[in-house]
Amino acid sequence: MRTYYFLPIIIVAVILNGCVSLEINPVSGNKRAFGYSWEEEEKIGAQADGEIIAQYGLYENEELSEYVSQIGQDLLEESHLRREDTPQKFRDTEFTFRVLNSEVVNAFALPGGYVYVTRGLLGHLNNEAQLAVVLGHEIGHVAARHASQRAVEQQIGQVAIIGGAVLGQSLGYDPGNILQLSSQTAQLLFLKYGRDDERESDALGVEYSAMEGYVAAEGADFFTSLKRISEQHGGGIPTLLSSHPDPGEREKNIPKMAQEWAEKGYEQTIIDKDEYLGMIENIIYGKNPREGFVRNGLFYHPDLKFQFMVPDGFEVINQPSAVILVNDDQNAISQFTIDTENDSPQSSVRAFLGQDGITPIKQVNYSNNGMSGYQGVAKAFTQDSSELRIQITALAYQGNIYRFLNYTLAEQYPEYEERFSKLPQSFAQLTDSNILNIKPVRLELITTSRSAPFSSFLPNELPMEIQPIDVAILNQVELDQEIEKGTKLKMPVQ
Repeated sequence: MRTYYFLPIIIVAVILNGCVSLEINPVSGNKRAFGYSWEEEEKIGAQADGEIIAQYGLYENEELSEYVSQIGQDLLEESHLRREDTPQKFRDTEFTFRVLNSEVVNAFALPGGYVYVTRGLLGHLNNEAQLAVVLGHEIGHVAARHASQRAVEQQIGQVAIIGGAVLGQSLGYDPGNILQLSSQTAQLLFLKYGRDDERESDALGVEYSAMEGYVAAEGADFFTSLKRISEQHGGGIPTLLSSHPDPGEREKNIPKMAQEWAEKGYEQTIIDKDEYLGMIENIIYGKNPREGFVRNGLFYHPDLKFQFMVPDGFEVINQPSAVILVNDDQNAISQFTIDTENDSPQSSVRAFLGQDGITPIKQVNYSNNGMSGYQGVAKAFTQDSSELRIQITALAYQGNIYRFLNYTLAEQYPEYEERFSKLPQSFAQLTDSNILNIKPVRLELITTSRSAPFSSFLPNELPMEIQPIDVAILNQVELDQEIEKGTKLKMPVQ
């Protein structure tokens, strides 16, 4: 959680009006139906880019960001969007490449030329050639206008998505939807391309990287890592794999496609492992505890110097702009945020209660550990007419206004009222020096001084509950694999 905040929108369905455009596909050169014109795609991407940055945050390493961007720009020059026979409007479109501050292993693109990779993904790559294949894949999505194609088939923009705290049917809960995003951005972010789209982007990623001189077959090893990550986490497929071809299929097809480009005369010699590893050395690995973590039933935020209890039976989802607590039955939710729109607890609560669709029941002054506050209780209705009971509490602490927004179905409110009330009551200044001074895990490079199994190079104790298999996957090796003397390995240290 960081110090910016989008005011939650509750029970607000934004319906966008889309249209169908008959336009050129830059990859095929043929005309087909798209959900948006190219000019609309550029505007959509520009608007969504700001929301993506606010939601996830940019990874603060200018040198690394410029490195990723330069590789992306070089690949772009090989793409269909920069070829002589491509219409000028496509060739004139500028691309933006960003590194997001997220531990999730992911990459995605938005219409109009916005490509994102996470620090989690960068940590799991082993060389520049692998990064080139990933970036080329995402450029391929933009060039082939896959999002706009899906807009026609899935009618993107016609489905109401609720921003902020999602109060869906019977409080149906999906962690992916509890994001401070507009309806359109949320739909784009969670857009599931078809397998044919993904296969085409795989082919384009190989094509662009091979034409730039990279050993495109290296990309297969990264997709093997994605498969292992999925297996390690109980079959939960990383976002990059969602609706994608089976990783095993990609492991086989990517080298075949790379060989086809070699046979066409494109020499592929660039791997650049040492340079790449040097660029990601010291990158943050996993969740950054300075941005909030749970230990022994308490949520701690070292940077903002506060703590509060986590009720029994509640899961914590720590987003950059909010901390979400959800019970096991997924029918009671608490959303903790910083309100940057109001300058007092009273104005914060009253601004929320003044929204359309919210009916205040009571409002009272509130105090906690010397902090001034204000609390309100209200009712509202979901789209299926289920009545909700909402408790909202705002506290002033160290120059910020913090808000606990708690809600459940009205008939269940008595069951959760006490636990909801304990959340703001437990909010307090963080004084434990060990937690205040906690540091994130970072990747350190080591060079092996002997030939031995990978497991022999692991430290006796790994930080932050990291498992040996996680480090093996990070390095794209097996635990018992023989590592040659002089090999550079990535090791998590804290």
